[in-house]
Amino acid sequence: MFVFVCAGCGARLTTPLSQVALPAHAHQKYGNGIQLPVLMEPGTFAVDPEPWGPPWRTWEEIDPDEAAARGVYAPVYALSDGAPGAIVISPGDVRGTLLIPEKGGGYCCGLDGADGPNMACEACGLPVASRIDDCSLWQAVWLAPNAVRRRPVDDADADAALLSWAELLAEGKRTPPFEPIATWGSRLGSNRWWSWSPQWEAAVGRALAHLLAASEGRPVTVPDGLIAEVFQRALDALLPTGLPTRPAVLAGPGRPAPDADADILLVPAHPQTGEIWAPAGRAASAYPVPLPFGVWLELASPEPYLPVPASGGMPDGVLRDDPPAPRPRHLFRADPGAFQHTLVRLPAIRSSWLREILENLTQHMRARLF
Repeated sequence: MFVFVCAGCGARLTTPLSQVALPAHAHQKYGNGIQLPVLMEPGTFAVDPEPWGPPWRTWEEIDPDEAAARGVYAPVYALSDGAPGAIVISPGDVRGTLLIPEKGGGYCCGLDGADGPNMACEACGLPVASRIDDCSLWQAVWLAPNAVRRRPVDDADADAALLSWAELLAEGKRTPPFEPIATWGSRLGSNRWWSWSPQWEAAVGRALAHLLAASEGRPVTVPDGLIAEVFQRALDALLPTGLPTRPAVLAGPGRPAPDADADILLVPAHPQTGEIWAPAGRAASAYPVPLPFGVWLELASPEPYLPVPASGGMPDGVLRDDPPAPRPRHLFRADPGAFQHTLVRLPAIRSSWLREILENLTQHMRARLF
Protein backbone atom coordinates (compact mmCIF):
# COMPACT_ATOMS: atom_id res chain seq x y z
CA MET A 1 0.00 0.00 0.00
CA PHE A 2 1.01 3.61 -0.54
CA VAL A 3 0.31 7.14 0.57
CA PHE A 4 0.67 10.15 -1.70
CA VAL A 5 2.53 13.23 -0.49
CA CYS A 6 2.98 16.74 -1.83
CA ALA A 7 5.94 17.03 -4.21
CA GLY A 8 6.60 20.54 -2.89
CA CYS A 9 6.78 20.04 0.85
CA GLY A 10 6.27 16.32 1.50
CA ALA A 11 3.00 16.78 3.42
CA ARG A 12 0.75 13.72 3.42
CA LEU A 13 -2.27 14.06 1.13
CA THR A 14 -4.04 10.68 1.32
CA THR A 15 -4.85 7.74 3.54
CA PRO A 16 -3.02 4.44 2.80
CA LEU A 17 -4.21 3.13 -0.58
CA SER A 18 -3.82 -0.05 -2.64
CA GLN A 19 -3.64 0.02 -6.43
CA VAL A 20 -6.39 -1.39 -8.65
CA ALA A 21 -7.10 -1.29 -12.37
CA LEU A 22 -8.47 1.92 -13.88
CA PRO A 23 -12.26 1.48 -14.24
CA ALA A 24 -13.63 1.33 -17.79
CA HIS A 25 -16.02 4.17 -16.88
CA ALA A 26 -13.36 6.46 -15.37
CA HIS A 27 -13.92 9.29 -17.89
CA GLN A 28 -17.56 8.56 -18.66
CA LYS A 29 -20.02 11.42 -19.05
CA TYR A 30 -23.49 9.99 -18.50
CA GLY A 31 -26.69 11.72 -19.53
CA ASN A 32 -27.56 15.24 -18.41
CA GLY A 33 -28.03 16.36 -14.83
CA ILE A 34 -27.46 12.82 -13.55
CA GLN A 35 -26.17 12.27 -10.01
CA LEU A 36 -23.43 9.65 -10.32
CA PRO A 37 -21.78 8.06 -7.26
CA VAL A 38 -18.11 7.90 -6.28
CA LEU A 39 -15.87 6.30 -8.92
CA MET A 40 -13.32 4.54 -6.69
CA GLU A 41 -13.83 2.27 -3.71
CA PRO A 42 -12.43 3.65 -0.43
CA GLY A 43 -8.82 2.69 0.14
CA THR A 44 -7.95 2.24 -3.55
CA PHE A 45 -6.28 4.22 -6.31
CA ALA A 46 -5.81 3.75 -10.06
CA VAL A 47 -3.43 5.30 -12.55
CA ASP A 48 -4.41 6.58 -15.99
CA PRO A 49 -1.44 5.90 -18.30
CA GLU A 50 -2.65 8.46 -20.85
CA PRO A 51 -2.64 12.25 -20.55
CA TRP A 52 -5.99 13.64 -19.44
CA GLY A 53 -7.29 17.10 -18.62
CA PRO A 54 -6.18 20.59 -19.66
CA PRO A 55 -4.46 21.85 -21.70
CA TRP A 56 -6.19 20.36 -24.77
CA ARG A 57 -5.34 20.55 -28.48
CA THR A 58 -7.93 20.04 -31.20
CA TRP A 59 -7.33 17.42 -33.88
CA GLU A 60 -6.53 20.15 -36.44
CA GLU A 61 -3.57 21.22 -34.29
CA ILE A 62 -2.09 17.71 -34.10
CA ASP A 63 0.06 16.02 -36.72
CA PRO A 64 -1.38 12.55 -37.53
CA ASP A 65 2.06 10.98 -37.03
CA GLU A 66 2.24 12.50 -33.54
CA ALA A 67 -1.24 11.15 -32.75
CA ALA A 68 -0.28 7.69 -34.02
CA ALA A 69 2.84 7.75 -31.85
CA ARG A 70 0.50 8.35 -28.91
CA GLY A 71 -1.62 5.37 -29.96
CA VAL A 72 -4.50 7.31 -31.55
CA TYR A 73 -5.13 6.24 -35.15
CA ALA A 74 -8.29 8.16 -36.10
CA PRO A 75 -9.54 11.73 -35.63
CA VAL A 76 -10.89 12.80 -32.24
CA TYR A 77 -12.16 16.19 -31.17
CA ALA A 78 -9.12 16.93 -29.01
CA LEU A 79 -6.19 15.31 -27.23
CA SER A 80 -4.87 16.25 -23.82
CA ASP A 81 -1.42 17.76 -23.44
CA GLY A 82 -1.50 17.16 -19.70
CA ALA A 83 0.99 14.95 -17.92
CA PRO A 84 0.29 11.20 -18.16
CA GLY A 85 -0.12 9.10 -15.05
CA ALA A 86 -2.87 10.95 -13.17
CA ILE A 87 -3.93 9.11 -10.00
CA VAL A 88 -7.64 8.80 -9.21
CA ILE A 89 -8.92 8.21 -5.67
CA SER A 90 -12.10 8.45 -3.65
CA PRO A 91 -12.77 11.98 -2.30
CA GLY A 92 -13.02 10.55 1.21
CA ASP A 93 -9.40 9.38 1.07
CA VAL A 94 -7.98 12.91 0.67
CA ARG A 95 -6.16 14.60 3.55
CA GLY A 96 -4.49 17.99 4.04
CA THR A 97 -5.92 19.87 1.04
CA LEU A 98 -7.96 23.01 0.40
CA LEU A 99 -10.17 23.98 -2.54
CA ILE A 100 -8.87 26.79 -4.78
CA PRO A 101 -11.88 29.15 -5.24
CA GLU A 102 -10.67 30.71 -8.50
CA LYS A 103 -10.33 27.23 -10.06
CA GLY A 104 -14.00 26.34 -9.70
CA GLY A 105 -14.68 25.26 -13.27
CA GLY A 106 -18.05 23.60 -13.72
CA TYR A 107 -20.67 24.70 -11.24
CA CYS A 108 -23.63 23.31 -13.14
CA CYS A 109 -24.10 21.12 -10.08
CA GLY A 110 -20.49 20.93 -8.89
CA LEU A 111 -16.85 20.98 -10.02
CA ASP A 112 -15.59 19.49 -13.29
CA GLY A 113 -11.86 20.31 -13.19
CA ALA A 114 -11.96 22.13 -16.53
CA ASP A 115 -9.78 24.95 -15.14
CA GLY A 116 -7.02 22.60 -14.02
CA PRO A 117 -6.16 21.52 -10.46
CA ASN A 118 -8.69 22.98 -8.02
CA MET A 119 -7.23 21.57 -4.78
CA ALA A 120 -4.03 22.77 -3.11
CA CYS A 121 -1.75 21.32 -0.46
CA GLU A 122 -2.82 22.87 2.85
CA ALA A 123 0.79 23.09 4.04
CA CYS A 124 2.46 24.88 1.11
CA GLY A 125 -0.31 25.91 -1.33
CA LEU A 126 0.92 23.85 -4.30
CA PRO A 127 -1.98 22.83 -6.63
CA VAL A 128 -2.05 19.05 -6.31
CA ALA A 129 -5.39 17.64 -7.46
CA SER A 130 -8.74 18.11 -9.20
CA ARG A 131 -12.00 17.44 -7.37
CA ILE A 132 -14.72 16.22 -9.76
CA ASP A 133 -18.34 16.16 -8.60
CA ASP A 134 -20.35 17.89 -11.33
CA CYS A 135 -23.53 16.34 -12.67
CA SER A 136 -23.19 13.41 -15.08
CA LEU A 137 -19.57 12.82 -13.97
CA TRP A 138 -18.28 10.19 -11.56
CA GLN A 139 -17.24 11.77 -8.26
CA ALA A 140 -13.49 11.50 -7.79
CA VAL A 141 -10.26 13.29 -6.94
CA TRP A 142 -7.54 13.17 -9.58
CA LEU A 143 -4.04 13.74 -8.17
CA ALA A 144 -1.74 15.60 -10.56
CA PRO A 145 1.16 13.23 -11.37
CA ASN A 146 3.74 16.04 -11.43
CA ALA A 147 2.60 17.45 -8.06
CA VAL A 148 2.54 14.35 -5.84
CA ARG A 149 4.89 11.53 -4.89
CA ARG A 150 4.06 7.93 -3.98
CA ARG A 151 5.51 6.51 -0.78
CA PRO A 152 5.13 2.92 0.45
CA VAL A 153 3.43 2.32 3.77
CA ASP A 154 5.84 0.91 6.35
CA ASP A 155 3.31 -1.51 7.82
CA ALA A 156 3.71 -4.69 5.72
CA ASP A 157 0.48 -6.07 7.19
CA ALA A 158 -1.41 -3.29 5.44
CA ASP A 159 -0.53 -4.62 1.99
CA ALA A 160 -3.59 -5.73 0.03
CA ALA A 161 -3.24 -9.31 -1.17
CA LEU A 162 -3.36 -9.90 -4.90
CA LEU A 163 -6.32 -12.22 -5.45
CA SER A 164 -6.09 -15.20 -7.80
CA TRP A 165 -8.80 -15.85 -10.38
CA ALA A 166 -10.15 -18.63 -8.15
CA GLU A 167 -10.32 -16.26 -5.19
CA LEU A 168 -12.10 -13.65 -7.28
CA LEU A 169 -14.69 -16.25 -8.28
CA ALA A 170 -15.17 -17.25 -4.66
CA GLU A 171 -15.52 -13.61 -3.62
CA GLY A 172 -18.24 -13.27 -6.25
CA LYS A 173 -18.22 -9.48 -6.48
CA ARG A 174 -20.46 -8.78 -9.47
CA THR A 175 -21.75 -5.62 -11.13
CA PRO A 176 -25.57 -5.69 -11.51
CA PRO A 177 -26.79 -4.75 -15.02
CA PHE A 178 -29.62 -2.56 -13.68
CA GLU A 179 -29.58 0.17 -11.05
CA PRO A 180 -31.57 3.22 -9.96
CA ILE A 181 -30.50 6.46 -11.64
CA ALA A 182 -31.01 9.79 -9.87
CA THR A 183 -31.00 13.41 -11.00
CA TRP A 184 -29.95 16.33 -8.83
CA GLY A 185 -32.80 17.81 -6.80
CA SER A 186 -34.99 20.51 -8.31
CA ARG A 187 -38.11 22.44 -7.31
CA LEU A 188 -40.02 19.25 -8.05
CA GLY A 189 -37.67 17.15 -5.93
CA SER A 190 -35.24 14.46 -7.00
CA ASN A 191 -36.18 12.02 -9.72
CA ARG A 192 -35.21 8.34 -9.76
CA TRP A 193 -35.80 5.50 -12.21
CA TRP A 194 -34.41 2.05 -12.95
CA SER A 195 -32.06 1.89 -15.91
CA TRP A 196 -29.18 -0.02 -17.39
CA SER A 197 -26.06 0.45 -15.29
CA PRO A 198 -23.75 3.23 -16.54
CA GLN A 199 -20.86 0.88 -15.74
CA TRP A 200 -22.31 -1.72 -18.08
CA GLU A 201 -22.83 0.83 -20.84
CA ALA A 202 -19.17 1.89 -20.60
CA ALA A 203 -17.88 -1.70 -20.38
CA VAL A 204 -19.94 -2.83 -23.38
CA GLY A 205 -18.94 0.27 -25.35
CA ARG A 206 -15.27 -0.64 -24.90
CA ALA A 207 -15.88 -4.32 -25.64
CA LEU A 208 -17.98 -3.54 -28.73
CA ALA A 209 -15.05 -1.64 -30.26
CA HIS A 210 -12.87 -4.73 -29.76
CA LEU A 211 -15.56 -7.02 -31.22
CA LEU A 212 -15.77 -4.92 -34.38
CA ALA A 213 -12.00 -4.93 -34.75
CA ALA A 214 -11.90 -8.70 -34.22
CA SER A 215 -14.70 -9.30 -36.74
CA GLU A 216 -12.56 -8.28 -39.73
CA GLY A 217 -15.76 -7.08 -41.37
CA ARG A 218 -17.73 -10.31 -40.96
CA PRO A 219 -20.92 -10.91 -38.93
CA VAL A 220 -20.36 -11.76 -35.27
CA THR A 221 -22.71 -13.66 -32.98
CA VAL A 222 -22.65 -13.94 -29.19
CA PRO A 223 -24.39 -16.47 -26.91
CA ASP A 224 -28.10 -16.07 -26.16
CA GLY A 225 -29.35 -14.38 -23.00
CA LEU A 226 -28.16 -11.18 -21.36
CA ILE A 227 -24.94 -11.16 -23.40
CA ALA A 228 -26.97 -11.11 -26.63
CA GLU A 229 -29.25 -8.43 -25.19
CA VAL A 230 -26.35 -6.00 -24.74
CA PHE A 231 -24.26 -6.86 -27.83
CA GLN A 232 -26.19 -8.52 -30.65
CA ARG A 233 -28.43 -5.63 -31.76
CA ALA A 234 -25.43 -3.34 -32.33
CA LEU A 235 -23.38 -6.10 -33.97
CA ASP A 236 -26.20 -6.88 -36.42
CA ALA A 237 -26.63 -3.20 -37.29
CA LEU A 238 -22.95 -2.33 -37.67
CA LEU A 239 -21.62 -5.43 -39.45
CA PRO A 240 -22.52 -6.73 -42.94
CA THR A 241 -24.70 -9.74 -43.59
CA GLY A 242 -24.30 -12.62 -46.03
CA LEU A 243 -20.75 -13.56 -45.01
CA PRO A 244 -19.58 -16.48 -42.85
CA THR A 245 -20.28 -15.74 -39.20
CA ARG A 246 -17.59 -15.48 -36.54
CA PRO A 247 -18.88 -16.58 -33.11
CA ALA A 248 -17.65 -14.82 -30.00
CA VAL A 249 -17.76 -17.04 -26.92
CA LEU A 250 -17.59 -16.32 -23.21
CA ALA A 251 -14.39 -17.70 -21.67
CA GLY A 252 -12.60 -17.34 -18.38
CA PRO A 253 -11.76 -18.90 -15.03
CA GLY A 254 -14.07 -21.64 -13.86
CA ARG A 255 -15.57 -22.18 -17.31
CA PRO A 256 -14.97 -25.04 -19.77
CA ALA A 257 -11.99 -24.53 -22.03
CA PRO A 258 -13.00 -22.78 -25.27
CA ASP A 259 -12.99 -24.77 -28.47
CA ALA A 260 -9.72 -24.83 -30.32
CA ASP A 261 -11.33 -23.07 -33.31
CA ALA A 262 -12.73 -20.20 -31.20
CA ASP A 263 -11.11 -17.01 -32.45
CA ILE A 264 -12.97 -14.33 -30.43
CA LEU A 265 -13.21 -14.67 -26.64
CA LEU A 266 -15.06 -12.44 -24.18
CA VAL A 267 -12.82 -12.63 -21.11
CA PRO A 268 -12.49 -10.88 -17.73
CA ALA A 269 -9.90 -8.30 -16.77
CA HIS A 270 -8.41 -8.64 -13.29
CA PRO A 271 -9.89 -5.89 -11.08
CA GLN A 272 -6.60 -5.26 -9.28
CA THR A 273 -4.03 -5.49 -12.07
CA GLY A 274 -6.07 -5.02 -15.24
CA GLU A 275 -4.48 -8.21 -16.60
CA ILE A 276 -6.69 -9.93 -19.19
CA TRP A 277 -7.41 -13.61 -18.55
CA ALA A 278 -5.71 -15.79 -21.16
CA PRO A 279 -6.58 -19.39 -22.12
CA ALA A 280 -4.06 -22.15 -22.60
CA GLY A 281 -3.53 -24.26 -25.69
CA ARG A 282 -4.60 -23.38 -29.21
CA ALA A 283 -7.26 -20.93 -27.98
CA ALA A 284 -4.44 -18.69 -26.74
CA SER A 285 -4.26 -17.20 -30.25
CA ALA A 286 -7.88 -16.00 -30.13
CA TYR A 287 -8.70 -12.29 -29.98
CA PRO A 288 -9.42 -11.41 -26.31
CA VAL A 289 -12.24 -8.92 -25.76
CA PRO A 290 -11.87 -7.56 -22.21
CA LEU A 291 -14.75 -7.06 -19.79
CA PRO A 292 -14.56 -5.75 -16.21
CA PHE A 293 -14.60 -8.73 -13.87
CA GLY A 294 -17.90 -7.78 -12.22
CA VAL A 295 -19.65 -7.49 -15.58
CA TRP A 296 -18.09 -10.71 -16.88
CA LEU A 297 -19.13 -12.60 -13.74
CA GLU A 298 -22.74 -11.48 -14.15
CA LEU A 299 -22.69 -12.78 -17.73
CA ALA A 300 -20.89 -16.02 -16.86
CA SER A 301 -23.05 -16.95 -13.87
CA PRO A 302 -26.15 -14.80 -13.59
CA GLU A 303 -27.95 -14.84 -10.28
CA PRO A 304 -31.10 -17.01 -10.18
CA TYR A 305 -34.31 -15.26 -11.20
CA LEU A 306 -37.35 -15.78 -8.99
CA PRO A 307 -40.49 -14.57 -10.83
CA VAL A 308 -42.62 -14.99 -7.70
CA PRO A 309 -41.81 -15.10 -3.96
CA ALA A 310 -40.61 -18.56 -2.96
CA SER A 311 -42.08 -20.61 -0.13
CA GLY A 312 -40.37 -23.16 2.07
CA GLY A 313 -36.59 -23.43 2.15
CA MET A 314 -34.59 -21.17 -0.15
CA PRO A 315 -32.30 -22.75 -2.78
CA ASP A 316 -28.58 -22.79 -2.06
CA GLY A 317 -27.00 -19.42 -2.73
CA VAL A 318 -30.31 -17.52 -2.78
CA LEU A 319 -30.52 -15.14 0.15
CA ARG A 320 -33.77 -13.28 -0.58
CA ASP A 321 -37.18 -13.96 -2.03
CA ASP A 322 -38.24 -10.41 -2.87
CA PRO A 323 -38.93 -9.52 -6.53
CA PRO A 324 -35.92 -8.91 -8.79
CA ALA A 325 -34.83 -5.41 -9.74
CA PRO A 326 -37.15 -3.72 -12.24
CA ARG A 327 -35.97 -3.92 -15.82
CA PRO A 328 -35.30 -0.78 -17.86
CA ARG A 329 -37.97 0.36 -20.28
CA HIS A 330 -35.57 0.83 -23.19
CA LEU A 331 -33.21 -1.41 -25.14
CA PHE A 332 -29.57 -1.48 -24.12
CA ARG A 333 -27.33 1.20 -25.60
CA ALA A 334 -23.54 1.11 -25.36
CA ASP A 335 -21.73 4.21 -24.15
CA PRO A 336 -20.60 6.16 -27.26
CA GLY A 337 -17.71 7.87 -25.46
CA ALA A 338 -16.17 4.59 -24.27
CA PHE A 339 -16.74 3.08 -27.72
CA GLN A 340 -15.04 5.95 -29.55
CA HIS A 341 -12.20 6.25 -27.03
CA THR A 342 -11.37 2.57 -27.51
CA LEU A 343 -11.92 2.30 -31.25
CA VAL A 344 -9.60 5.19 -32.22
CA ARG A 345 -6.82 3.47 -30.24
CA LEU A 346 -7.07 0.17 -32.13
CA PRO A 347 -4.87 -0.10 -35.26
CA ALA A 348 -7.77 -1.81 -37.06
CA ILE A 349 -9.50 1.59 -37.27
CA ARG A 350 -7.31 2.27 -40.31
CA SER A 351 -9.67 -0.05 -42.27
CA SER A 352 -12.11 1.97 -44.38
CA TRP A 353 -15.20 0.02 -43.30
CA LEU A 354 -14.40 0.49 -39.62
CA ARG A 355 -13.55 4.16 -40.13
CA GLU A 356 -16.99 4.59 -41.73
CA ILE A 357 -18.67 3.25 -38.58
CA LEU A 358 -16.77 5.80 -36.51
CA GLU A 359 -17.61 8.65 -38.88
CA ASN A 360 -21.33 7.75 -38.67
CA LEU A 361 -21.35 7.50 -34.87
CA THR A 362 -23.79 10.42 -34.54
CA GLN A 363 -26.28 8.68 -36.83
CA HIS A 364 -25.90 5.44 -34.86
CA MET A 365 -26.61 7.39 -31.69
CA ARG A 366 -29.79 8.78 -33.25
CA ALA A 367 -30.77 5.20 -34.11
CA ARG A 368 -30.32 4.43 -30.38
CA LEU A 369 -27.55 1.89 -30.85
CA PHE A 370 -25.52 4.09 -28.46
